[in-house]
Amino acid sequence: MFKVTPNPPNGPDLKLNHAANRAIDHYLNPGAEAPPAPLFSIASDASNETLIVNSYETFSSVSALLLDLSEALTGKQRDVVLAIHQLSELGVLLVDKLMERKATLADPGL
Repeated sequence: MFKVTPNPPNGPDLKLNHAANRAIDHYLNPGAEAPPAPLFSIASDASNETLIVNSYETFSSVSALLLDLSEALTGKQRDVVLAIHQLSELGVLLVDKLMERKATLADPGL
């Protein structure tokens, strides 16, 4: 007789063993687990100008992506994307106003 499904592996499941060891260490040896490393970080010495400009560019990029996405959608999904776009545009306006204030403070002759 021909068997359609393969036999399960006979060896130990290493992923399961690793997960079990992590769980045991978490509860019985809490100091053993390393704190998670941050996935993204901002340089601590980044200037205010750099942070503001990058925030503005990020908001602008999000706005452009949302407008492109909204063209492909209809109904409620489109309404949600356009609402998120409106919020991102508000972020652009807020950061733009902050950039204007920083420029005025940096150059009193304006």
